[in-house]
Amino acid sequence: MNKIKAIAIDDEPMALDVVKLHAVKVPFLELTHCFTNAFDAIPYLQNQKVDLIFLDIKMPDISGIEFVNCLPKPPMVVFTTAYSEYAVQGFELDAIDYLLKPFSLVRFTKACNKALEIKNLSVGEADKFIFIKTGYEEEKVFLDEILYVMAEGNYVSIVLKNRKLLSRQFLSEISAVLPHSQFIRIHRSYLIARNKIEKIGRQEIRVAGEMIPVGASYEEKLQEIRQSFH
Repeated sequence: MNKIKAIAIDDEPMALDVVKLHAVKVPFLELTHCFTNAFDAIPYLQNQKVDLIFLDIKMPDISGIEFVNCLPKPPMVVFTTAYSEYAVQGFELDAIDYLLKPFSLVRFTKACNKALEIKNLSVGEADKFIFIKTGYEEEKVFLDEILYVMAEGNYVSIVLKNRKLLSRQFLSEISAVLPHSQFIRIHRSYLIARNKIEKIGRQEIRVAGEMIPVGASYEEKLQEIRQSFH
């Protein structure tokens, strides 16, 4: 069985105790470390392989959302918080799930299963493809074929060079298995292939003849793209 190596970050020790209690009951989850200070987790992430972070959002000094934004290559993230108003921001950061405190073992296990599924579908160093769920089947898709991915409710459309695939999953789940060096999220509903960009406008990017909007909260991503083309 594939293992998920995880850490937990929360300024409340009692909240970490709940994560620990649930984690020991999930056979494929290995909770390797817990931190009450997010800054202490940074050197650990730099030196250890971590697949998943259980991350509180509202913490002193730095929020969970700010913490994810400061990581150059963040692992999968499951946000844990008592504040439901942060849900949209969490999913815009490609979090794979959002656990509202107090959460049950069943809900915790569901998030872990989602992380395991994403890890099993993730791209290997030597691989140039992923498998996309289409109905009850999984279809092999080469990364170079993907132009962009668009969220459509509980589905995503994976737009390829000559066809389109519809998959019942969230955009954050697709984003988690695609290499960030090749794909970038520019809108809560759009993820694009960097090497398929044809034109960069003020608030939109053209990919394969389609003008794709850049979300207001993704201005930094737009500047990053501009700089990479200079």
